[in-house]
Amino acid sequence: MDNSLLFQQKPYLVKYRFFPFSEYLKERFPHKVYKIPLHAGFTCPNRDGRAGTGGCTYCANESFSPNVRVPHIPIKEQVERGEAFHRKRYGAEKFIVYFQSFTNTYADIEKLRQYYDEALGVDDVIGISIGTRPDCVTDEILDLICTYTGKYHVWIEYGLQTIHDKTLRRINRGHDYKIFHDTVIHTKNTCINVCVHVILGLPGETRDDMMKTADTLAQLDIQGIKLHHLYVAKNTALAEEYFKGEIQTMDKSAYIHLVVDFLERIPSDVTVQRVVGDTHGNFLVSPIWKASKAEIINGITQEFKRRGTYQGALCPNAFAASDNNVAIRLPSLHGQREDTGKLKVNLHTVGI
Repeated sequence: MDNSLLFQQKPYLVKYRFFPFSEYLKERFPHKVYKIPLHAGFTCPNRDGRAGTGGCTYCANESFSPNVRVPHIPIKEQVERGEAFHRKRYGAEKFIVYFQSFTNTYADIEKLRQYYDEALGVDDVIGISIGTRPDCVTDEILDLICTYTGKYHVWIEYGLQTIHDKTLRRINRGHDYKIFHDTVIHTKNTCINVCVHVILGLPGETRDDMMKTADTLAQLDIQGIKLHHLYVAKNTALAEEYFKGEIQTMDKSAYIHLVVDFLERIPSDVTVQRVVGDTHGNFLVSPIWKASKAEIINGITQEFKRRGTYQGALCPNAFAASDNNVAIRLPSLHGQREDTGKLKVNLHTVGI
């Protein structure tokens, strides 16, 4: 075999066949680092009327963010409680504060600064991750977030869910793909890491639709991705559709196959921050999988191994994984990736 076709494989690609966020953190920090989810009391523009009403059809923040279900707790106290919990349970040493619930850039700049500073001011916090919508980020907000990159590890997490506008309209997102694309390109002019949220199994979408989302994201030079399966939570518009028989959810095996299909198209240096959605309490309607998150992750790894592939295997210049830390270059299936470049664009934002 030509030695030019060999390279030293990243250990995590041999072990997991994809790039878990836990491995990403181990590569970058000498400490055990964990994320602490926060609820700052924000709302969303497709809830308050500025970009729609009712919110996303699938969204019940209280189903995945326990902090939403309790009376509002000051940011500093939420961080301190989170640190104590993760230290005791996981031996955590340092922390990334994660503004998770609703749209965490949807406020005036001074309020955002106050909340971000309060969270980052707690001892042992080394980073911040801000979950938001692509239509709720302005130049001023990006400039604010950039001020933290000199001292902290900084992420912005954009909810996309799909590149297909017909689906975005059906789930009442209140923005289109172009807004997302322009905002990501704009963010890439900064030092902020970009993570993108995608839901697999959205109403009306085919496997080809989902793979087009993967192929498109593979060209955007993002740093992270979160995958969620479509689940139906109580007290949502999606639950009404489900009980009318208008939508279906996937079984575990089908989802595992879709995740592997999707990640084969995502470059192997993009860290996977989540591979399955989860709910807290009794909010889940469907699907009911009798499997832990660890079992689903193991199922994904085993499916990669069964195929003899790994994350990024269908990207240009991909390599086939092997268990002896050597890999063979695979032929490109998609041609050359587009260079999106450092473009200056106008952001399409709702009024804040």
